[in-house]
Amino acid sequence: MKRKPVSARLRNKWKTKVFAVVLVGFCISTVLLMEAQYRQIGASSSRFSLFDRKPKIAFLFLARNRLPLDLLWHEFFEGGNENRFSIYVHSRPGFLLNKLTTRSTYFLDRQVNNSIQIYWGEASMIQAEIILLQHALMDPSNERFAFLSDSCIPLYNFSYTYDYIMSTSTSFVDSFADTKEGRYNPKMDPVIPANHWRKGSQWVILTRKHAEIIVKDDVVFPMFQQHCQRKSLPEFWRDRPVPADNSKEHNCIPDEHYVATLLAQKGLEGELTRRSLTHTSWDISSSKGRERQGWHPVTYKLADATPMLVQSIKDIDNIYYETEYRREWCTSKGKPAPCFLFARKFTRPAAMRLLKMSALGVSKEGSSYSFMR
Repeated sequence: MKRKPVSARLRNKWKTKVFAVVLVGFCISTVLLMEAQYRQIGASSSRFSLFDRKPKIAFLFLARNRLPLDLLWHEFFEGGNENRFSIYVHSRPGFLLNKLTTRSTYFLDRQVNNSIQIYWGEASMIQAEIILLQHALMDPSNERFAFLSDSCIPLYNFSYTYDYIMSTSTSFVDSFADTKEGRYNPKMDPVIPANHWRKGSQWVILTRKHAEIIVKDDVVFPMFQQHCQRKSLPEFWRDRPVPADNSKEHNCIPDEHYVATLLAQKGLEGELTRRSLTHTSWDISSSKGRERQGWHPVTYKLADATPMLVQSIKDIDNIYYETEYRREWCTSKGKPAPCFLFARKFTRPAAMRLLKMSALGVSKEGSSYSFMR
């Protein structure tokens, strides 16, 4: 048997090595090409998904127990796309929204599972708001966060409400300088200086950025817990020691000051539309004493619920802030617009009467109602 020359054997080994290198290179190139194509497809899909996804409004309800106006809100949400809103409810601990406690499928099981007991005029109200925000922020699609009471009604249909809120990059926060003595507690200084002290309404609508700031706050909120408390009134003295001289107490209602003060403290007032979208009428004439004037909002009952009342609220197109000599003309998309999208406080009979009378632009079709602007 003849042996191959050494040169031939070397040539064959060289060819084998070259083939192996080429094969490995081809495999690596194929893998890299496939990975690049996969990334491109993934990026395109992601861009399409982000472009196609509609940002949502998180409706955050603060309720005592059940939602007495759930049927009215059901009709409101019926007129919207479920991909454009989410619902969260803070009720008393242990309360469940099930078929026995709500007649609307939109509210079933929408209660948060770590609610706390709320006491009016105390920091527990702020804690409840923070809990709602924590839950709502878990959904990355939620880009606006609207606080509502269990006595709020919508004044317009879902489409108009959604477009109004989403048409601006700002939060809607009622915020103005509070110059009345007795509300700001000097003990808050220097953490919260007096020039950052603001008053407003707790019924705010926040951008995601501002919602995250509130949830992460560990500086301003502790000061409110310590130094912002309501003034003792006789009807509450049974729950706490009788003050020696209640004229020296600071009358601070935490939820009326916290959000506006925190955002002012952060230097973010330029990112706000400084008004609330929820209308409230304050009852001054029925107050028994000057120190109690303006403490309680008007509650609209059955006899008050008329189309004229609703229209009078819709016709409001400006708000005057006396302490700042500032008149806020209401606009949407750069054009004059109604100031309010919601109103409170309405009893269930009053709200249902407005629904049946189509006073909110609601017309009955078959067995259900449909919201019309």
